Amino acid sequence: MRLYHKLFLYFFSMIFILLGTITFVQYQRERSSHADQLDGLLDTYNVVVHNFIQNKNFSRDELEQIVRLFPDSNLRITVIDTTGIVLYDSSVKESDRLENHKNRPEFIMAAQSGKGKSLRRSATTGREYYYYALKFPDYYVRSALPYTLELDSLLKTNMFFFYFMLVILLLAVIALYFITRNFTKSIDRLRKFTERITDGEEPDMEVDFPKDELGEISSNMVTLYRQLAKTKNAVNNEREKLINHLYISQEGLGIFSSEKKEILTNTTFIQYTSFLTDKNEATSDEIFNLAEFAEINQFIDENLSSNQMRRKRMTIEKSSRYFFVQCIVFQDKTFEISISDVTAQEHENELKRHLTQNISHELKTPVSTIMGYMESILENPELSPERQRFFVQRSFQQAQRLTALLQDISTLNMLDEKRKIYENETCNLYVIVEEVLNDLHLEIEERRFEVVSNIGKEVVILGNSLLLYSIFRNLMDNALTYAGEQVKVEINCYRQDDRFYYFTFSDNGIGVSEEHLNRLFERFYRVDKGRSRKMGGTGLGLSIVKNAVIYHKGNITAKKTPGGGLTFVFSIKKH
Repeated sequence: MRLYHKLFLYFFSMIFILLGTITFVQYQRERSSHADQLDGLLDTYNVVVHNFIQNKNFSRDELEQIVRLFPDSNLRITVIDTTGIVLYDSSVKESDRLENHKNRPEFIMAAQSGKGKSLRRSATTGREYYYYALKFPDYYVRSALPYTLELDSLLKTNMFFFYFMLVILLLAVIALYFITRNFTKSIDRLRKFTERITDGEEPDMEVDFPKDELGEISSNMVTLYRQLAKTKNAVNNEREKLINHLYISQEGLGIFSSEKKEILTNTTFIQYTSFLTDKNEATSDEIFNLAEFAEINQFIDENLSSNQMRRKRMTIEKSSRYFFVQCIVFQDKTFEISISDVTAQEHENELKRHLTQNISHELKTPVSTIMGYMESILENPELSPERQRFFVQRSFQQAQRLTALLQDISTLNMLDEKRKIYENETCNLYVIVEEVLNDLHLEIEERRFEVVSNIGKEVVILGNSLLLYSIFRNLMDNALTYAGEQVKVEINCYRQDDRFYYFTFSDNGIGVSEEHLNRLFERFYRVDKGRSRKMGGTGLGLSIVKNAVIYHKGNITAKKTPGGGLTFVFSIKKH
């Protein structure tokens, strides 16, 4: 049953009981008052008859005259002795023939208390009378009126009060209806609001509550729900983002219960688990069976009972791949395992170690040479000026080589780590190639090279002019240094599409054997180390070429030129 009905029935019952009680009491009071009025009238008749008997002695004829003087024509007067014998009855001529009245209710009551009354059917006349009897020392005087409609209306209460109370009750019910309806309006609207929430429907956030205390409370509850819903939506959005991030993350992540049962894992974690366990369809908890995970298992078992967050890190090597594993045990006895493939980082670290060693080795040679020449000059002051000049020239050449090496290293670092943001501009490759050939004009003539450039003036790209210059300059330097003499070099733009230009840089010189082709772009890699150092190469030129091509969204490969020599094939994005 709804609250509105409960409140209505509760207050209606209280009002009904209150008004009913008032009506009943008033009815009884009026009924008693009317009965007392009738009793008083009949009592007066009885006293008059008694006084007449006392003054005139008992005479039937005279009594009848007195009775006829009374205003009620239907009045019946009866005189009864103390034994119940009827001495006189105004409604019967022959009173001595009447039966004894000692068993009449009003007679018995009057004998006991001095007065008595009753409403009953007369055994003498057969009519229904209202009797009232008074006890006197020698007899009883009883008066009676027939129980007619007039007498009945006299004894009944006035119905005006009843109708008045009925109207009051009706008005109270109407007022109660509006009061309880208004009182429960806030609750009813709040109930509908919560029902829509329970049913999974979108509630009406603009509910209009009455301007009272209950309405204010309801409005506050709706406001709280609105804030909670907003917070929940924000949390759900963040949760959705987190889950999406989890599943697209390159890091494998798994969350487990204290029994090492999976709670949540992402795809990467399953992939790494399959790789580490050598099973195509491995489950996430099988990772705990790996021998490489013995330390993680021991760490978990030792720290699950701890009330503090613990962390364990380790690196696992498997089939030339390296994985960084981190385990975090939380205070609620769950734990998280993250697996990251750090193979590239390990290779990069290894490359950096080799690079450091190579740089140290490459720097050591020119520095040692310079120190040797300087030491010879310092320790041999008698050296001829020509010899001293020779040593200084050699030291200067080594210093130039050292400067070129450091500059190449700096260029590679900027390309690798993108510390410098190169500015792109519209560049004409025909102009850049011509600039390279002009800058190397003396070396080209000295080594009797024939250079043919088939790059048209229409080859224009959006790129960095310095890096584009370094591509063709280093390729030309490489040919001049290692290809030999009387070599023909051809530079061609042999193809283009919507996105790229495609180039070849080929020579018919000495060339390199097949096993060296894939390593030509490695830093400090030399086919003939002794000859390369003697020729003054840094071993970084082709690495710079490759990184500059990659900067321009292209790629480069090396192959043998048919008939002898070396060819570089590369592409550069137009814009």
